[in-house]
Order: sequence, then structure tokens, then C-alpha cells
Amino acid sequence: MTQPSAPAPASSLEFSTQSQFIGRLSKLPWWLLLILFTGVFLFYKIITDELYSAILGKLSNGIFVTVSTAVIAYFIAILLGLLAGLGRVSKNPAIFNLATLYVQIIRGVPMLVQIIYVAFVVTPGALAVLHGLGALLTPVFGAENALLQFTSQNVPMTARVIFALAVAYGGFEAETFRAGIESIGRGQMEAARSLGMSYPQAMRYIILPQAVRRILPPLGNDFISMLKDSSLVSVLGVRDVTQEARLYAAASFRYLETYNTLVFIYLSMTLVLSLIVKAIENRMGEHGRSS
Repeated sequence: MTQPSAPAPASSLEFSTQSQFIGRLSKLPWWLLLILFTGVFLFYKIITDELYSAILGKLSNGIFVTVSTAVIAYFIAILLGLLAGLGRVSKNPAIFNLATLYVQIIRGVPMLVQIIYVAFVVTPGALAVLHGLGALLTPVFGAENALLQFTSQNVPMTARVIFALAVAYGGFEAETFRAGIESIGRGQMEAARSLGMSYPQAMRYIILPQAVRRILPPLGNDFISMLKDSSLVSVLGVRDVTQEARLYAAASFRYLETYNTLVFIYLSMTLVLSLIVKAIENRMGEHGRSS
């Protein structure tokens, strides 16, 4: 007969319990807890401290400028990225090389330099082209045609930085779309063509719908990045939330309170958007398992 095993010593059980407890603690998302604690502390200061409340009121107009700039620029970037992404998978050498040139330029130049270049080089250059067309069309439309009347003063700096952000992120979105399109098996395109679809029809009705579903999470992360990078427009005097904070801090010398509030604003927006993107990822994962 086998003898029953002796019970483990109490000291061993206690050590095992402590090890399990420490293991659970090590797995907790302490980084998230620290961020939440910081956010709660700043929120408490804003609702209880009159100075923080006043600063938030001063920055509120800049919040609208920041969000609207990011949203408009992002939708334009999606369009540019889609066109460039299609060019990156095109069999036409001219289209492929033009799209690749655009992507490589965007990836090789810092974001701030791109914004300045578009605002002060590309925009005046485009206006010069319009003026040239207006001069050529003077015999048809007269000397007072709209192309000749359009000057740099008619293009606000906000419009310039929106276009600059769109052009900059369009290059990154192009690679996202390219990766999504190439992730779809070639058999999908071949099957669509065998059914009599043209290449544009197959891309529109078969390939792109599947690719877009796969790249939705990266597109969401790119919007979060654009929201943060939109703070760069403050160097050109656009009154976004960062510029409003800089102006208020310079006038009041309340740097600690002002930039604490600015950090809270950006942290709140990015955390909310991150949770939305995470929910989209989970929803897509459930849909993929069910299908």
C-alpha cells in the first residue's frame, strides 16, 4: 500500500501564496493605472481650482481648432493615401513611380519641415500657376478673372496647415492601403476578372472592401497620431490648443498650471480615441472568428 503524501509545510504554502500574489501584481497594467491616476488628479484640479478652470476656458477655443484641423486633414489624407496606395500596386510604370516618389519624399522629410514647406513654398507656387493660367485666359475671361484676383492673402494659414497635414499623412496612409490590398489573395482578383469584371470594378467591389476592413485599426491609430501631430501647426501661428496654451502661459507666467491642463486635454482625447480603436479591433476579431 502506498503511504499518503505528507501535507506541505505551512511555510511552503505561504511562500506559494505570496509568489502567486506577486505574479498577479506584476501582470497588472501599472502604466495605465498611473495614467488614470494622473488624469483623475488633473480633472480634480480643474473642477476644484478656479485657476485651472479659467485656463481650461481659455483653451476651449483651441480645442475646436485642433479637432477640426485633424478631422478635415485626415479625410483628405485618406483620399490621397487611397490614390497613392492604388498607384503603389499599379502595373503601370509611370503611375507606380509617381506614387512611389510621393511616398518616399513624405517618409524622408520631417513632419514640421513638410508643414512649413507646403505653407510657404507649395501654396505660393500653386498660386503662381493659377495666375499664369489667368493671364493666358485673359482674352476669354477678361483682365478681372478670378484666377488673377486670387492671392496669398486669400489662403488662410489654417487652410495651408490642413493641406500640409493631409499631404504628409497621405504618404503614410498610402503604405497602409498598399499593405491592405496586398494582403488579399491574388485568387480574389483572378476570380473577379474571370467573372467578367474589369480591373477597376474588381478593385472597387471585391478587393478594397476586404482590405479596408483589415486596415481599420491602423487607420484609427493614424488618426490619433495626426491629432497629436496637429500641435505642430502652432509654430505657424494657428490658434490651436497648443498655441492658445503658449500664449496664455507667456502672458500669465502660469506655466505649470497651463501645461498641466494642456497635457490633460491631449491625454483625454487620445485615451478616448484609443479605447474606440480597441473596441473596433475587438469587434473585427469577433467578426473574423464567427465568419
